[in-house]
Amino acid sequence: MPTRPPLDAITARWLPWVVAIAFFMQSLDGTILNTALPAMARDLAEDPLRMQGVVIAYMLTVALLIPASGWIADRFGTKKIFFGAILLFSFGSLLCALSSSLSMLVGARVIQGLGGALMLPVGRLVVLRAYPRSELVRIMGFITIPGLLGPLIGPTMGGWMVQYLTWHWIFLINLPVGVLGCYAVWKFIPDLRGTERTRFDSLGFLLFGAAMILITIAMEGLGELHLPHLRVMLLLFGGLACLAAYWLRAGRVENPLFAPSLFKTRTFAVGIIGNLFARLGSGALPFLVPLLLQVALGYSPSQAGMSMLPLAAAAMFAKWMARPLIERLGYRIVLTGNTLALGIMLASMGLVSEQTPYWLLLCLLAVLGAINSLQFTAMNTVTLIDLDDASASSGNSLLSVVAQLSLSLGVACAGALLGGFTAEIGNDGVETVLGAFQLTFVTVGIMAMLAATIFSQLSKEDGRRVKRPDEHPDEHIEH
Repeated sequence: MPTRPPLDAITARWLPWVVAIAFFMQSLDGTILNTALPAMARDLAEDPLRMQGVVIAYMLTVALLIPASGWIADRFGTKKIFFGAILLFSFGSLLCALSSSLSMLVGARVIQGLGGALMLPVGRLVVLRAYPRSELVRIMGFITIPGLLGPLIGPTMGGWMVQYLTWHWIFLINLPVGVLGCYAVWKFIPDLRGTERTRFDSLGFLLFGAAMILITIAMEGLGELHLPHLRVMLLLFGGLACLAAYWLRAGRVENPLFAPSLFKTRTFAVGIIGNLFARLGSGALPFLVPLLLQVALGYSPSQAGMSMLPLAAAAMFAKWMARPLIERLGYRIVLTGNTLALGIMLASMGLVSEQTPYWLLLCLLAVLGAINSLQFTAMNTVTLIDLDDASASSGNSLLSVVAQLSLSLGVACAGALLGGFTAEIGNDGVETVLGAFQLTFVTVGIMAMLAATIFSQLSKEDGRRVKRPDEHPDEHIEH
């Protein structure tokens, strides 16, 4: 591989800041939105318990496009694609703010997702290609900090904006940041391309994408869309058939989107499957909690936003604890025990009622935040730790896709459960909206606990064979 000319001093200094701005926009947007969902539902004359489509549309679009992001950047150059990504994200934000119906808002979120899907992977790719390996750990650490700050300030900012301005401002705030980002990209981002032209697996991409869309719509069909059960079964069957077709094809083509051979690495196989199931529970958390606080317990948007602070702060604190804990106990014990703890804590949210002291609720949320953060860090690291350099890029891309997909399925599951239990108010022991939330949390908790059986398949020594100084995963995946 030919050596690239070194970056000039100004570009080398400012490039990490530009990528960090993009990371911040992405992570802020995700967390600021959840607090605002009830206010948006009121304004659009929708049921707040059926707003999950706004979250899922974005996550699913991101999941769909991530596999193609590396090829697109190689084909058209990182500068153009990164600029276009920020422009698309900002334009999508403007359309979100101008939306007057739920379907318009969902469509605008898809456009936003097109930008978001390219922003993060291409930003990471620029850093990987522009800096020597010796600088990589330091720079990756720097650009992920804003990604961690987003969840810390997002819910509070969203709550205050909704209460004292309108929900439209949670999207309009992206516009000045986007203009600054576009200028900075044009000025400081180098135009880097891959040295080798590879053929893109377009048929594999279509099969894999179709599988994800059909399975997600099937889940949504049980909740927000109210589709007949026969139609849901057909969609689910169609999605699984596309997935099977992709898998069979990937085994015999030269450059598949994701090679089945990745799964020969034991830690990767357990990590990916564990990610998929564990995130179904934890992905529902940022969607369910603001709704519980506002719709069921009657908190104001700003109170609900402030109440999410302990969750985000504890999550940041837990990041520093993850590494020594894993080194001491090993991945199997940490992941199996932590997944069980996550399920128990999610189920314990089913005990929250109007009589629950506020300090106890904050403590519950803080513990949940810490456990969730440890879960993500350990899952992401064990998935990638034993992959060789040749497989690392493809493995990381599949991890990013699975992370986004399972988070969107988690929100879809939570929405379907909440919709189902709400419809049963007056029957089956469900008497109030709060009762529907309580049953949803218990069910989601049980789902998360079952994922512990997957991580128990790791051996004691898994993940300990390779000791690297840069074992930290890409933390932005979790947001």
